[in-house]
Amino acid sequence: MRLAVIASHPIQYYAPLFRELARSIELKVFFAHRATPADQADAGFGVAFDWDSDLLSGYEHAFLANVAKRPALDRFAGCDTPAIGKELAAGKFDAVLTQGWHLKCFVQAGFAAKRLRLPLLVRGDSQLETPRGAVKKIIKQAAYPALLRLFDAALFVGERSRAYWRHYGYPENRLFFSPHAVDAAWFAEKATSKAREELRARLGLGTETKVLLFAGKLVPFKRPLDVVEAAAAAKQAGRDVAVMIAGAGMLRTEIVARAAARGVPLHDLGFCNQTEMPAAYAAADILVLPSDARETWGLVANEALACGRPIVLAETVGSAPDLAADGTAGEVFPLGDVAALSAATCRMMVSPPSPIQIAAKSATYSLTAAAQGIADAAEWAKRARGGAARSVQPATRTRLRVR
Repeated sequence: MRLAVIASHPIQYYAPLFRELARSIELKVFFAHRATPADQADAGFGVAFDWDSDLLSGYEHAFLANVAKRPALDRFAGCDTPAIGKELAAGKFDAVLTQGWHLKCFVQAGFAAKRLRLPLLVRGDSQLETPRGAVKKIIKQAAYPALLRLFDAALFVGERSRAYWRHYGYPENRLFFSPHAVDAAWFAEKATSKAREELRARLGLGTETKVLLFAGKLVPFKRPLDVVEAAAAAKQAGRDVAVMIAGAGMLRTEIVARAAARGVPLHDLGFCNQTEMPAAYAAADILVLPSDARETWGLVANEALACGRPIVLAETVGSAPDLAADGTAGEVFPLGDVAALSAATCRMMVSPPSPIQIAAKSATYSLTAAAQGIADAAEWAKRARGGAARSVQPATRTRLRVR
């Protein structure tokens, strides 16, 4: 199997998946854009930076010529790569995988794959709960049942992703589970007790203080102020609690002011690059992600679990049904309900999930499972195109239990 993947740009979460996939199939990843430090700042991080981890080794890759007048990642025409057709034709690929259809490069790859009669796969985390206007909903309901069937197979990353495809009537036998995942072994190796002790000592945190961690961009839809308010309520209930922020963005000043006004100890780490995050998870006791439905997954939750930390997620977070709703590795709470959030974190402080439970949840959403799902889908689509499709066994096809 030789698979072409069309990606927008190198992303810290996808590099480990590409390496894992390259262990079992012939893989070549085509990137449509070279993200600059300024691009990262514009994406909401609030600071210009380059990732400090290796995003390109371990798999074959190439950067396509982006001919867009204004190259960017936040608009459809910002990634314009007409040469992808020539690359696919020359590469002798068996299948093509895109990471959605929201950028021009993905549509160009799709047309090229169809022209070359190559199976076309897609993997993304679209969900129905993402805010959309009434007109857009009507248009999608009318057009998507036919348009989505242009993909020979679709990879769903979790329960809400699968529900999205089912809603538009996509054939069940063409759906494959490929969960969002992180390099759990790397995080676990770095998130040591020593790392915990060193960071907590540097921050002046007592051994009994419970730390609520918010990790991510400090932007409105992620609702980091809810973490401060939940900690304030926990302190009023007599808990020894503090908040740690690992991130940067437009709300930083307001968060600092709110914490001071509410008497909440705040430890602002600022923007943390990839290699700095394991220590932050290690020093914390609970990850809190209060985002609305624009958080289509929230991979910081996977990272926290990999580091052995329980999670408390708003029920609107894309990964909530998968990673926290069953209560084995965390809890969910209603969006914006600070009292419920505070109560959930207090329960986690008193009776956290066991390390075994957290590890089991993390293992279900693993790089191995993600890569296997992609390989299964590509093989199935290739056979289907050849007229000899055979079903993959249910245990392989649907490791995810839908409630």
